[in-house]
Amino acid sequence: MGHVNLPPGRRVPGGRQWTLLDLVSAAFFAAVLVFFVLVFTSLGDSLAASGRRSLARSSTSDPRQRQRILALLDPPSSAASAAGRAVVIDACSVEEVDNMPCEDPRRNSQLSREMNFYRERHCPPPEEMPLCLVPPPKGYRIPVSWPESLHKIWHDNMPYDKIAERKGHQGWMKEDGSYFIFPGGGTMFPDGAELYIAKLGQFIPINKGIVRTALDMGCGVASFGGFLLKENIMTISFAPRDSHKSQIQFALERGVPAFVAMLGTRRLPFPAYSFDLVHCSRCLIPFTAHNGTYLIEVDRLLRPEGYLVISGPPVQWAKQDKEWADLQAMAHALCYELIAVDGNTAIWKKPSGASCLPNLGNFRLDQCSDNDDPNEAWYVKLKKCVSNVPLSSETSIGAIPKWPKRLSKPPARVSLMKNGIDVFDADTRRWARRVAYYKKSLGVKLGSPQIRNVMDMNAFFGGFAASLSSEPVWVMNVVPARKPLTLGIIYDRGLIGVYHDWCEAFSTYPRTYDLIHVAGINSLIRDTTGKNRCSLVDLMVEMDRVLRPEGTAVVRDSPQVIDKAAHIARAIRWTVHVHESEPESRGGEKILVATKTFWTSPATSS
Repeated sequence: MGHVNLPPGRRVPGGRQWTLLDLVSAAFFAAVLVFFVLVFTSLGDSLAASGRRSLARSSTSDPRQRQRILALLDPPSSAASAAGRAVVIDACSVEEVDNMPCEDPRRNSQLSREMNFYRERHCPPPEEMPLCLVPPPKGYRIPVSWPESLHKIWHDNMPYDKIAERKGHQGWMKEDGSYFIFPGGGTMFPDGAELYIAKLGQFIPINKGIVRTALDMGCGVASFGGFLLKENIMTISFAPRDSHKSQIQFALERGVPAFVAMLGTRRLPFPAYSFDLVHCSRCLIPFTAHNGTYLIEVDRLLRPEGYLVISGPPVQWAKQDKEWADLQAMAHALCYELIAVDGNTAIWKKPSGASCLPNLGNFRLDQCSDNDDPNEAWYVKLKKCVSNVPLSSETSIGAIPKWPKRLSKPPARVSLMKNGIDVFDADTRRWARRVAYYKKSLGVKLGSPQIRNVMDMNAFFGGFAASLSSEPVWVMNVVPARKPLTLGIIYDRGLIGVYHDWCEAFSTYPRTYDLIHVAGINSLIRDTTGKNRCSLVDLMVEMDRVLRPEGTAVVRDSPQVIDKAAHIARAIRWTVHVHESEPESRGGEKILVATKTFWTSPATSS
């Protein structure tokens, strides 16, 4: 074979010499590749949206403008009142229609992936919060009423086709003209949640009032929880804000209880022994990873004699024999009884009370110390130990009344509070009177098709929610994390809720509640010394984000606080009516009843 001898000046030791033409060609192909990525992939959409949002936020997040608005609407007590000055808070950019300040992918994507830390709550400091009103998307309509909404919603209210395209064959949801429809299926129950629930009912007392509160982890569009409502089981469903865009938003639009959360490095925001049933349908939580930390968290939440259902990996799943064996071994160490394995579905029953002293040596776990409060769960790190819960036997499924009797009987946990039973009974009577007054005298449309998703921002014992038990609504009972931890009592009553600090944004999408109720709104932003930790303006802007157009807010507080709240309410474009409290009230309160107006941003209405 012949050889070509290059002149000495053209030889390149160790490789080929690049010419100017080569460099130009490489640059051209690189540019083409970048163009393809930006135009035809989700990365380009993300970068473009991020850029647009950054530009849009430059005005609404201006610290000086923010301070001017706060000074006008929420001045220090020593400053002059802003009453009489017309202030209207601007709309956010149309790019912010689904803004969730504490679950913002732009911020969270920079954080650690370890144990899904980046998918948990991470809130911006108050000074970085844009003080603006989130607009509805183009084509938004008042949501379909319950119960029709369980089966169909308006497409344009959340025009995201990704789940329908990816999961339509599994019965999650499908696009049908101007609607999304929900056949009721799921990844592990493509033939429908009703058949799946009936199958579980062969092993779990689904329809006997024994099981009332349930937790659905990694819930998709929450069809499982939606169809359990027919069995009088109240399920709170959660999933992170992840690649299945807006799955929790779809659930809430359907009228099904749900919120955004991630089982990562922290406890979920619930007290110990909250749920009679914990369910995972292909939730892909590695229960035995990290020394079994995730299964230990499930154990903290599951009521004694409660049921744990895991459907999907690793239960008899191909190439997951070790994970399945580890899960069985750890459940056995916790003294859980494996009552059924049917295909890829396993059902366990938790033992009653504290009769089981777990032997968790293989997982390097022990029982938690007496210093651990198993009911504390707001920004509390997951523990690698099994919680000791007071009154374990008294809070077991067999020890509490069946639904609906458990709603009105004082739970055992009330006895841990001073004069707890008397306070509980008085609170129940008080809220029955108040809600009757709301309906008859204030014109609040409780019981009408317009109201399905309800939030009580300061729930205490859940008396407000209990008084609505006969109405076609569900109530998210929020217990402020800095107040007495009464959320366990709410769950003992068969109601649901979460802990939260109202100086931060709530873990939900915009436009997800029909009615927001709060008694003592000023107490939500104050510390133990009476000083404000955050602004009432920020809190009410957050309420506006969560409230649906034409939704209702009911606020109770002192006349001074209500006057300030009414001024802020007008600035966020609500129509406002202030009323005297019910005749039996002795607290000198006033009641603000406001309606969020249905306005649109010019960019979305064109």
